[in-house]
Amino acid sequence: MTVLITVWGASPGVGKSTLCAGLSRWLADAGLRVDHFREEEILTRPQFAPVAEEFKATGAVDLGTLIATTAEFVDSVLATGDDVVIADALMPFVPTLLAMGHGEETIDAFMTDLTDVLAPICPVMVFLDGNAEAALSRAASREGEHWLDWYVEKLARSEVSPPVADVASAVKYLLRERAVTLDTVGRKNWGLVVIEPADGLPPDDVLRVAQRGLRPWLGRPAPLNRTGLAMRNCRTPPRP
Repeated sequence: MTVLITVWGASPGVGKSTLCAGLSRWLADAGLRVDHFREEEILTRPQFAPVAEEFKATGAVDLGTLIATTAEFVDSVLATGDDVVIADALMPFVPTLLAMGHGEETIDAFMTDLTDVLAPICPVMVFLDGNAEAALSRAASREGEHWLDWYVEKLARSEVSPPVADVASAVKYLLRERAVTLDTVGRKNWGLVVIEPADGLPPDDVLRVAQRGLRPWLGRPAPLNRTGLAMRNCRTPPRP
C-alpha cells in the first residue's frame, strides 16, 4: 500500500520543506518510488486544477472541490504505483479551512470524508512542533525583511479566529491552528508522528527522529525486499 507522508508544523520556518527533501532522498536511496509533492505544487498539479481555479476566482475553495480533487489525486497515485508520497503542507487542509472561516464541527465532518477518500492509501502526518514565535523569526530571516509583514497581513485578511493584527496575535492563531490540526488528525486515527521540539534540533537530527517515527508504517530494512524497506499494511500502531 502506498504511504502518504504529509508534513506540517507549528509555524512557517519550523523546517517542513527541509524535512520533506531529506525524507524524499532517504526513501529514494532505499529503492522506493517516491513522489515529492512540494507545497507550491497545489497550484500546478493537474489533479488540483479546480482548486487553483476556484481560489483564483473567489479567494476560497468549496469543500466538495477539495474532496473531489483529492480523490483524483489518490487515483493518480494508485495509477503510477509510487510507494511513498511526501507532501509538504498539503493534507489534511486544516489551516486552509480555518483561513476560510470554517469551525471545528465543519472541519471534523470534512476530515471524515477526507479520510474515507484516502482509504486506498495510508495517510501519516509528521508534525514538527516548536516555538511559533521563534520559527516565524527564522522564516523572516530566510525570506527577507518584508516577509513577516506579508505573512501577518495575509492572516489578517483571512477569516481566522482569533483574528490577526500583529505578530503576537499571529502566534496566538498558530497555537489554535496547531491544536485543531493535531486533535482532528488524532481523532480520525491517521498515523501521527510528532517531533518536539523540532526547532531545537539540527535538521539532520530532525530527519533521524522522523525516520525512526515512520518505521511502523515503512517497515525495517529487509534484504529480501526489492525496495530495501518492508512496506506494511496501513495500520496505526497502538499508542502508549
